[in-house]
Amino acid sequence: MNNNHTLINQDMPKPVTEADYAGRIMIPLDYASAEDARGLLKELAGIPCYMKVGMQLFYAAGPDFVRELKELGYKVFLDLKLHDIPNTVAGGAASITRLGVDMFNVHAAGGGAMLAAAREGMERALSQPGISGSVRPKLIAVTQLTSTSQAVMNGEIGIPGSVEDTVLRYAALAAASGLDGVVASPWEVSALKAAQGRGFITVTPGIRPAGSDKGDQARVMTPREAFAQGTDYVVIGRPITAAAEPRLALESILKDLMSQ
Repeated sequence: MNNNHTLINQDMPKPVTEADYAGRIMIPLDYASAEDARGLLKELAGIPCYMKVGMQLFYAAGPDFVRELKELGYKVFLDLKLHDIPNTVAGGAASITRLGVDMFNVHAAGGGAMLAAAREGMERALSQPGISGSVRPKLIAVTQLTSTSQAVMNGEIGIPGSVEDTVLRYAALAAASGLDGVVASPWEVSALKAAQGRGFITVTPGIRPAGSDKGDQARVMTPREAFAQGTDYVVIGRPITAAAEPRLALESILKDLMSQ
């Protein structure tokens, strides 16, 4: 293992300025093409938010668009939710690390061996010539999707108990496997921080500004409520990306956060 890239388990500084909050807001570029995504980037130019590239755009535009975002100065969360046998995930994690993203994820349901393999693949890539000295990406695990209600989790997925119990169990597995944190709904953040410590990163989808449509999200909070719970990053999609004026929508959210 490359000791220059060991986990750093410490609290993230509290956002103070508008730029601080912008850096904790992840914008999902859920578009069918790079050209469509560039339209939003043009709208939001100059606001230092975190860009999240998921399956739809990555499968359409590929690694080159991730490199483009990095060249533009954005931090990038590659949200592909790796979930496969350990050897395959290790290889995928190594490839993603070489791409230079700032964060990527795996699915905790893959088990401890798979989670550990993801970290090992990442560390192996960081030790390679030409990569050594690169910034270590944050490696996080998906617990339960924010679209998953307890009824769905129990009756369809076949996991008994409450959603929070499952999230906490998966988070403990991720921490034991050496990961930096988890993706979880804002409703579980407080319990996660209590169980794993303030330095365990939480990325929270299911964020909806006051008055917004919940869409297909089952467990939601406003940005202000989520940060009050102690989350590190919030993912805000359609309230910004589907707004008539995305820049004004994001600026309104930042203004509200600065007023708390």
